[in-house]
Amino acid sequence: MTSYDLKRILAEELARVVPGDAGKRRTRFDYVLPGFGERIHPSGRKSYVLQRTIGGKQRLITIGDAAILTERIAKDVARRLILRIELGQNPADKKQHGKKTPTYASFLRHYWKVAAPTWKPSTLDIHDIYRRTHLNHAFTGKFIDEICHADAVRWHATLTRSAGPGAANRAMEILKAMFGKAEAWGYLPEHSNPFRGVKRNKGRKIERSLSKAEMARLGEALAQHRADKPNEVAVISLLALTGCRRGEILNLTWGEVQGRKLKLIDTKIGPRIVGLGEEAKAILDGFPRSKKHERVFRFDTLPVSGIEGFWRMLRVEAGIEDVRLHDLRHNYASLAARSSETLPMIGSLLGHSNVRTTARYAHLDDAYLRETVESVGTEIRSQLFET
Repeated sequence: MTSYDLKRILAEELARVVPGDAGKRRTRFDYVLPGFGERIHPSGRKSYVLQRTIGGKQRLITIGDAAILTERIAKDVARRLILRIELGQNPADKKQHGKKTPTYASFLRHYWKVAAPTWKPSTLDIHDIYRRTHLNHAFTGKFIDEICHADAVRWHATLTRSAGPGAANRAMEILKAMFGKAEAWGYLPEHSNPFRGVKRNKGRKIERSLSKAEMARLGEALAQHRADKPNEVAVISLLALTGCRRGEILNLTWGEVQGRKLKLIDTKIGPRIVGLGEEAKAILDGFPRSKKHERVFRFDTLPVSGIEGFWRMLRVEAGIEDVRLHDLRHNYASLAARSSETLPMIGSLLGHSNVRTTARYAHLDDAYLRETVESVGTEIRSQLFET
């Protein structure tokens, strides 16, 4: 007989009716974690419990419904309860504790309800994705004041391994802001934010510019798909010609297209104006105008998925497999720098987020801005469209 068989027999011996519950409820205790068990109710409902001696009396503490908690999570909670008991604390106080301090899950819902209306639509979309994929189950079963700095560091490290450094940083910033609000709203004491001081993952400092030969090959690849992929070709071309971010072009509406400029409403830094050179304006003029609130470019699939898939194919055809879509923005800035444009001007062209730089270029003359747009647009047009 193996040790496993002996443990199984012992577990069956321990499966007994809890005193006072005869004929009503039965509790099957675990043979590895002392005192932890599964209570089976007459209705068939099951819940996890922990039986320990507290203050000289034997107590049965209900951990949670087995239909909601997994056994692994319930055991984690049981271990924390055992530690509290051994430290002389009474877990029964947790019920009183819960009346004034919310759980992580409940506070996340509250924070979203209050904060979400203040976010830009694009920010809300991204935050909702992060909430579903990374935040909802981050600290299951914990009250917000039970989450310490070490928990935050471990969670960030685990997410870095599973989702990548960028995703872990973005998710951490959301929770850091949330716990900051918990302090401001009086749920946590000042300077107790567990995410304060957690080191961000270092970003990759990769800025790739394209040579004239690479731009020419990209232009040829675009020309081959102009008939069968007009939306995709137009989006890629505008990204190259304007230095805009991907979302700024994909979410572009006809109300934002105003002659020789784009008056973008929802960008990373808020509303901003983007000048259009002749080639960029010609691309937009080639599409039939629609209602102001409707997007210029419509895709059969999700816009991001559609354009990313097209770009992966396009860069292979052009022989620029290591070029990311965002590198078209770097390429635009590089050409502007080669044209002897100042840093404030380049910041203006790209929608720079630095407040001091923004303040310096906010009063630039529109005519000079148009000349710069035309200069950079001509340089890109000569490489991209004239073969």
